[in-house]
Amino acid sequence: MVTLVNKITKFMLIQRLILPRIQSRLFGGKAIVIYGARRVGKTTLVRQILNKFPDSVYLSGDEPDIREALTNKTSTELNHFIGNVKLAVIDEAQRIPNIGLTLKLLVDTYPSLQVIATGSSSFDLSNKINEPLTGRAFEFFLPPLSLPEIHHDPMETDRLLEARMVWGLYPEIVIRPQTAKETLGTIYKNYLYKDALEFQALRRPELIEKLLVALALQIGNEVSFRELATLVEADKKTIESYIRLLELAFVIFRLPPLSRNLRKEINASRKIYFWDNGIRNAIINNFNPLAIRSDVGALWENFVIAERMKRNSNTGHTPNVYFWRTWSKQEIDYIEEEGGHFAAFEMKWQKMPKRPPALWKKTYPDASWQLINKKQYFEFFSSS
Repeated sequence: MVTLVNKITKFMLIQRLILPRIQSRLFGGKAIVIYGARRVGKTTLVRQILNKFPDSVYLSGDEPDIREALTNKTSTELNHFIGNVKLAVIDEAQRIPNIGLTLKLLVDTYPSLQVIATGSSSFDLSNKINEPLTGRAFEFFLPPLSLPEIHHDPMETDRLLEARMVWGLYPEIVIRPQTAKETLGTIYKNYLYKDALEFQALRRPELIEKLLVALALQIGNEVSFRELATLVEADKKTIESYIRLLELAFVIFRLPPLSRNLRKEINASRKIYFWDNGIRNAIINNFNPLAIRSDVGALWENFVIAERMKRNSNTGHTPNVYFWRTWSKQEIDYIEEEGGHFAAFEMKWQKMPKRPPALWKKTYPDASWQLINKKQYFEFFSSS
C-alpha cells in the first residue's frame, strides 16, 4: 500500500495538460470517456480528479466483483451499488460486458451523477459504448507524457532531449529512468497489444510481433501493406486488419498523403509512426545512444510528429494531418490543414534546408513552411 501511495504521489507531480479540458466538462450532463494505451497514466489522472471530490467512488473493471456488479443491472441495482455519490470513476471499463448500456442508464437516470469511464483500447470500449452513448458522452484521448508536461524550460529540455528520443515518455520511464529498459520491455511484451489479441481472439501473437518490428524499421518511410504481407508471411487483408487494431490500441498512428494534384503527387500510400519512441526502440531492442545509431533522422521524425500529435490531442486541436511526396521525390514530412490553410513542417536533425521544395511552393503558394530541427523545436510542441 505504501508503494502504491508513493507511486501515485510522484505521478501527481506531473500536471497533465489535458486535465483542465476534462475538468471543464464535469457535471455537464454527459459521461466522460478517457481513452489511452495501458500505462500512460489514466488511473493517476482520474485519481487526481477524484481527490477534488470527497463524495466519489472509484471502481476498477479489472476486479471480477466490480464487473459482475456493473453488468446487465437495472438502474435501481446500479444506484444501490454505486451509492449516493457525486462522481463515479469506472477504470478499465472495456473489461465490463455491455458497459455502454450501463453508462447510458446512469447518465439518463441520475443526471446529477458524473460518470468517468477509462479504457485502454478504443476498439473494444468504443464498440460497446458508441451506440448506447450517442450524444451522451465527452471523449478524450490521453497519450504518453509530452515534453511540455515534464519540462517547462527549453534549456532543460535540450539537456535531456537525446534521452527522450531513445527512452520515450511513458510516465514510469520519466520517473524511474534507472529501470527504463526493463519497464519498456514489460509494457511491450505484456501490455501493449494485449487488448488487440483479446478483442479479436488472435492466436498468432508472433505475427503482431513481426509486424511491429517491420513497422519500427520503416518509420519515416512510406509503408506498403502488400510488401509488409510478404515480409511477415501473411495476406494483405490480415496486415490491414492488424495495423488497424494496433492503431486502435494506441500503439501506432498513420499519416495519409496530401494529394490535390493527382498527376504529380503520390496519393495511395501512407506513413506509420509510433506514439512513443521508447516503445519503438523496445520493439527492435535498440537503446543505443544517438552517437552510434544509424536511424537518428527517423527517430527525430517520429519523435517530433508524435509530440505534435500529442500537443493537438491535449489542446483539443483537430487539424487534418498529412505528409506530401511527388513522383519526382520532392517531399515534406508533416502537414496540417486547418481553416483552409496548409502549414508544412520539415523534420531534420542535422540538415538545414533553407526553403521548401519548389513544386510545393508552386502548388501551394499560400502555405507556410517551417524547419523543425534540434535547435528549434520547443515551441512546435508547446504552442497552444
